[in-house]
Amino acid sequence: MTTIEQAFNEIKRGTVDILLEDELMQRLRDGTPLRVKLGFDPTAPDIHLGHTVLLNKLRQFQKLGHKILFLIGDFTAMIGDPSGKNATRPPLSREQVLANAATYQEQVFKILNRDQTEVLFNSTWMEKQSAEDLIRLASTRTVARMLERQDFKERFEKDTPIAIHEFLYPLLQGYDSVAMQADVELGGTDQKFNLLMGRTLQKHFNQRPQIVITMPLLEGLDGVNKMSKSLNNYIGINESPSEMLTKIMSINDQLIWRYYELLSAKSIEEIEKLKKEVHKSLTFPRLAQARFAEEMITQFHSKQAFEQAFHSYENVARGNLPEDLPILEIPVTNSIGLVDLLRSAELISTNSEGFRKIAEGAVKIEGVRVTDKKLQIQTGETHIYQVGKRFRKVSTGNSR
Repeated sequence: MTTIEQAFNEIKRGTVDILLEDELMQRLRDGTPLRVKLGFDPTAPDIHLGHTVLLNKLRQFQKLGHKILFLIGDFTAMIGDPSGKNATRPPLSREQVLANAATYQEQVFKILNRDQTEVLFNSTWMEKQSAEDLIRLASTRTVARMLERQDFKERFEKDTPIAIHEFLYPLLQGYDSVAMQADVELGGTDQKFNLLMGRTLQKHFNQRPQIVITMPLLEGLDGVNKMSKSLNNYIGINESPSEMLTKIMSINDQLIWRYYELLSAKSIEEIEKLKKEVHKSLTFPRLAQARFAEEMITQFHSKQAFEQAFHSYENVARGNLPEDLPILEIPVTNSIGLVDLLRSAELISTNSEGFRKIAEGAVKIEGVRVTDKKLQIQTGETHIYQVGKRFRKVSTGNSR
């Protein structure tokens, strides 16, 4: 049976802040299941491993018997969360938001227990708010208070425009906590201001203020920037097993342990044991990456899918490329530069990376190393392109 101290330590693992720890411990001691909130704005159709840092923490609460409230910010997504942004985000249409929300609901239940999760949409209460209600909500905070938020402060000091509706976003996220009567809210470190707004507004509305738990932002495959689809440094949970495997196997030896800490279901003791095993391994230098890939692919696909993907991966490592690959169609007018094609096929993130990989001899077409950085691929060609151990079969169809 899990003790209060064990439950607290499990919740604390991997967190950056718990505000406030004493409050959380007291509520755990009270024994009443907590209402734990996590909100995602459906601004893109796919969930990647960076998102699952928060979803895994939510699953821990779920296993401990607490009430899980998964909020889809279909209303706030049309505003666009300005957190961590240096410019105003373009708003999404209602149709885009609803399409993305449908895929979110499907994907989160690869991690959470569907029967024990309540899914809510903040349009349910926000669309009932009148102009007067919104003005009253805005009157609870000052412009000076909003400018205390780091990204707003930096943009103001640099004379970068801040639209009025962006100031509303933290207020609306905070009001979600009021409407949901949340006891705990989870978020990334870039969300801290917004999460604390929830505490502030709950006090204003005479509710017990929520406990705020922040989780670190997971670095993407580049090891530098936050995992993001727009930066092409992500691993999507709906990607094919082979694509997940090749991406995971490319993670460097330092970063892989951070992925274990934040994403693995293994205990701290099991991870330390694996570190020792990896240190002793001479025959398989990428053992840590392979074990992590096995865990992730088994979770999001199956053990058999991992085994098949790993078998193909080993063949590629020996220079044996599979012939029955799915074909990615890229529309081309007359011709396309090799580097541009590699970017379109998501085999590289930037042009400079592509030029570097060619110089290193890591780029091949049909198994033949390419040295010409200015190589043009003509319309109507179908080849297997390879960058390191990542590969994709691409056809350049006519775009006219």
